[in-house]
Amino acid sequence: MPVTYVLVHGAWHSGQCWSKVVPRLAANGSAVFTPTLTGYGETRHLLSPSTGLGTHTDDVVRLLVEEDLREVVLVGHSYAGMVISGVANEVPERIARLVYLDAMVPEHGESALDALPAARGMLGDGWRVPPPQEPFGLFGLTEPADIAWLRTMVSDQTTRCLTETVTMDNPALAAIPRTHIHCTPKPEGVEPRPVPAVQPNGEPADVRELVSGHDCMITVPDELSKMLLDLSSTVGAGR
Repeated sequence: MPVTYVLVHGAWHSGQCWSKVVPRLAANGSAVFTPTLTGYGETRHLLSPSTGLGTHTDDVVRLLVEEDLREVVLVGHSYAGMVISGVANEVPERIARLVYLDAMVPEHGESALDALPAARGMLGDGWRVPPPQEPFGLFGLTEPADIAWLRTMVSDQTTRCLTETVTMDNPALAAIPRTHIHCTPKPEGVEPRPVPAVQPNGEPADVRELVSGHDCMITVPDELSKMLLDLSSTVGAGR
């Protein structure tokens, strides 16, 4: 059945990265929202040292409340696994399912650096963290056209995004079903956290794989869209 998807981009990207996925989900009658988080893409002029995880959590919470979105499949790619975790803590009643798309999966009180220690290598001396340059191996893009398109989109993020901790202390958060989508194979030195066999809500873990680079919304939009549409049948189930 048609559902509402909110797709949250990861570090350095913007909401534009979902452009290939949106029409595929919308063709099923679903509503699709792809916010650009503060300081990225078309809002890059708003980036400041104080921009961080809390800023981005507030961005998505504001969208859900202002648009009065409910029964949402909330998808977080990469760094946005941190963001959707914080959002679900704030407005759990609006979320039907959390989807961690090749994403950081934190526990309460953790930062992105805790959830993915390999990210420590991204830190420099200043407050800005620029996107990776050559090669774009972190994002898994190989087609020149895809790389060129992504380069028009990416921009700096802040150190605060990586060091600010997430709040996940709302008891209602545990009731929200989770899906984990892992892109394979992984670059050397980047491994996802093991997913517990049982979700916080007591259901068996839902772990899926896509043969794709990290930016699967760009490299395999058909396969990703089908996987997300498959989750529509689970919305509202058992809640």
